[in-house]
Amino acid sequence: MKNNLFLEAKKYLAGGVNSPVRAFKGIGRHPIFVKKAKGKYLFGEDGKKYLDFCLSWGPLILGHAHPAVAEAVKRAVDKGTSFGAPTSIETEFARLICKTVPSIERIRFVNSGTEAVMSAIRLARGFTGKKKILKFDGCYHGHLDCLLAKAGSGVSSLPDSSSLGVSTDTIRHTISVPFNDMDILEKNIKRCRNDLAAVIVEPVAGNMGVVLPQKAYLKSLREITKQYKILLIFDEVITGFRVSLGGAQEYYKVIPDLTILGKIIGGGFPVGAFGGKKEIMDILAPDGGVYQAGTLSGNPIALTAGLTTVRYLIEHKNIYQQMDNIVSQFAHAWKIKSNLALNHIGSMFTIFYTKSPVANYSDALIQDSDLFKKQYKRYLDAGIYLPPSMFETAFISIRHTINDMERLLP
Repeated sequence: MKNNLFLEAKKYLAGGVNSPVRAFKGIGRHPIFVKKAKGKYLFGEDGKKYLDFCLSWGPLILGHAHPAVAEAVKRAVDKGTSFGAPTSIETEFARLICKTVPSIERIRFVNSGTEAVMSAIRLARGFTGKKKILKFDGCYHGHLDCLLAKAGSGVSSLPDSSSLGVSTDTIRHTISVPFNDMDILEKNIKRCRNDLAAVIVEPVAGNMGVVLPQKAYLKSLREITKQYKILLIFDEVITGFRVSLGGAQEYYKVIPDLTILGKIIGGGFPVGAFGGKKEIMDILAPDGGVYQAGTLSGNPIALTAGLTTVRYLIEHKNIYQQMDNIVSQFAHAWKIKSNLALNHIGSMFTIFYTKSPVANYSDALIQDSDLFKKQYKRYLDAGIYLPPSMFETAFISIRHTINDMERLLP
């Protein structure tokens, strides 16, 4: 039966999975079904143990089933799983995030990164009275219709990196430009400045693989959006509390108007959030005219897991430098032993199956997919689990060591 888990799943689940990249379609084999996880390891239904560099796509910076998180969640469950009414933990966590993330003065919790982006886009349009949104090729901001234009991650294999069911009318107010190209960015902002509500960007791209902003790119982006009174939105679903406590905006010292958070602030549970300047956030309902609501928003179990995780990170700030040292050591060894490109920042890294540097989506697309499949299968056979896509970020947790990372070397 265990060998047929995927075939059985396909009878009842669309595609056999609840998120496309999990299907291992790009690998050419059936996916690994996970039975349980602990620390840095996954334990498959196939009876094998896997060293995990995916970590549920980033949230588990403390590793799987961290004792502090697990115990806090168990206590919270005993009090009830959902109330549909305010709780003090919402205020407590909101206060902590506002103190930690430079751009956030007010915040609202939702249930996913996609929901947070959707709400932030509506808020930006409501605040500015403008329609257009500018994004970047290969930056993925969830599966909402208006941003499924030249998106990265799991949609990179679809025609025009978009999706069936997304009409031309839906994306006609969306502009997508190459990441790290300031000239094209400036031309498009100047051309559309009178109707451009916001620019949304992953400050460190994570859904075409890790792609770092070039020197002064984010600062120049901040300057030009300020100049033309256009809101700047940082999608820090991946980078928030990952590259530093204050996210990429603290790391690069660039403060956006709005910030999207997710992943780590849920500690492994479904969560999202958006926040920013008071004058922008205060036009949300019930105080303002921009409507947003959610039955499970601010769920006490999810926020307990997230709050416990973030408190741990604040109390053990040195772990950021430790993880960065581990990944940097690995990157140095990789450069010596392999001619394949590797990008990294903090506890994030991506091996690109190309010899050329990767600075944007077009660069990321020029990879040897056959080599990727072959190497991925080798890693799996060796008990190593990486994101099953060439266009994704790998992560380490506080449980990983340099010896773990050296297992990835050729």
